[in-house]
Amino acid sequence: MFVSIVLVWLCICIVIYKLKPRRPKNFPPGPPVLPFLGNLLHLSLENPLKDLERLRKLYGDVHSLYLGPRRAVVVNGLKAVKEAIIIKGADFAGRPQDMLINDVTKSQGVILADYGPAWKEHRRFSLMTLRNFGLGKNSMEERILGELQYTIKTLEQSIGKTMCPQIMFHNVASNVICQVLFGTRYEYTDEFIRVFIRSITENTKLINGPWAMLYDSLPIIQNLPLPFRKVFKNYEVTLKITLHREHKATRVSGDPRDLVDAYLDELEKRGDESSFSEDQLVTLALDLLGAGTDTTSNTLLTALLHLLTKPHIQEKCQQEIDRVLGGKEQACYEDRHNMPYMQAVIHEAQRMANTVPLSVFHHTTKDTELMGYSIPKGTIILENLSSVLSEEGQWKFPHEFTPENFLNEKGEFFKPEAFMPFSAGPEPAAFWRIPKGSVMFFPKSSRLI
Repeated sequence: MFVSIVLVWLCICIVIYKLKPRRPKNFPPGPPVLPFLGNLLHLSLENPLKDLERLRKLYGDVHSLYLGPRRAVVVNGLKAVKEAIIIKGADFAGRPQDMLINDVTKSQGVILADYGPAWKEHRRFSLMTLRNFGLGKNSMEERILGELQYTIKTLEQSIGKTMCPQIMFHNVASNVICQVLFGTRYEYTDEFIRVFIRSITENTKLINGPWAMLYDSLPIIQNLPLPFRKVFKNYEVTLKITLHREHKATRVSGDPRDLVDAYLDELEKRGDESSFSEDQLVTLALDLLGAGTDTTSNTLLTALLHLLTKPHIQEKCQQEIDRVLGGKEQACYEDRHNMPYMQAVIHEAQRMANTVPLSVFHHTTKDTELMGYSIPKGTIILENLSSVLSEEGQWKFPHEFTPENFLNEKGEFFKPEAFMPFSAGPEPAAFWRIPKGSVMFFPKSSRLI
């Protein structure tokens, strides 16, 4: 009997040993790995960023994790992140194609598409078309200032009442982008805006939460009726309403009114033998609308929170606005050259908002090296941007909202090298930057900047 128990136990140990994922030669160090689960037990569902910081202290700026059976490398700190996404950007520019968000979008669009010809074509088209329709031009500035009149109206109607500033900022950000994508602004009570904002808010929470982590790590549960199924449902709803304005019926070929028309013109030119398609168009529109809305609104929300709790910063902003504008009612983008403190406040809001703390997951496009370690092709890469945006030695005040982080000794505005709010390099997450014509609203003043 005893011999039988020992044999069974030895068999179990052998099976576990065989199933246990193994780190490749010269792979970054990391915590012990369990069969099936990998290192999931090392990450809390409430706040995995704290766990990543703890693991960084134990294993260094470049360490490994196993998300279930999938190997991943976490990159921390400016030096390592810079080597990965700037110096060796093409090596780390891929996107994993078998995760929750990829299954939801069918790997279409531009934000989550894998690095390759189709992504390059759509990125080139998107940037060119966005510029044609206002990005970096006065027309974008006019759209933003015009939309903010509705924001002011919303605030005035909310005096003495409770309100959700997040929804307000989602409304204004999405409407500015809608004017570029669809040539239309929508009332805040319009079904499109209400449904879209509700869906993107829910999906953002789910995609960045524990259920997405479990979906990505344990393929065996992917078809179960668990909360991550809500992401698929929300996405289907947004697909159905995104292009309901019948662009095809009203457009004039060669005379585009917006990005959708421009895409349809491009599709006509290229024909069926290209990466352009109507399905890609819908996903691309949702990519641009979703990414621009969430990052912008959360940054504005962060700025509002800190300015409300730091009236001395508000006062300095107001003084600079009054001095530069003189008798003007509104600021223009060119005024930024005379507003170093305002620029510092805006960039500090981006730093503290930390809207994409792990960027968007990458994977290596070929066997490569990072900080002396060997990284095989197909390894998932997690850029811990939080570690860069709050890195000791890179910022004067890394853990506080302090505009002086972006001011030199003379009070002039400058951007530290560690300012990477959305990532950098050639990959899709680098698509977003603060565009020309960006504005911010300050509760104490009727003026806008």
